[in-house]
Amino acid sequence: MAKETNKESKYFEAVGRRKTAVARVRIIPGGTGFTVNDLDYKKYFKTDRERLSAYAPFKLVAVDKVGVSVKAAGSGLPSQAEAVSLGISRALLKMNAEARPILKAAGLLTRDPRMVERKKYGLKKARRAPQWAKR
Repeated sequence: MAKETNKESKYFEAVGRRKTAVARVRIIPGGTGFTVNDLDYKKYFKTDRERLSAYAPFKLVAVDKVGVSVKAAGSGLPSQAEAVSLGISRALLKMNAEARPILKAAGLLTRDPRMVERKKYGLKKARRAPQWAKR
């Protein structure tokens, strides 16, 4: 997950996942801006809830000037926002290991394992049976 792990590295990289969304996050020390798929994160994430979810790790951990570059794909925007949050949290740990207790207490280091259940044969959906008719 980490391209560079030492303090003199150009960037810290980590991957965050949620449902089928995957976010590759790079934190660049001394950089500026927060871009997701080459757009400002405020333009990419439409709702305040998504923006707050993606930006949550930075609100908890005091970080000097850093630039954030994210490549997100899969699922929908809410899931991508949570994947970005997990990716940023993991990258911040590589940058500063002392942030672990803060991020852990906020639940930002836990990957949400919930996925869509697969459809079973003979059923309409994962659990929905065909309508039963007596005659």
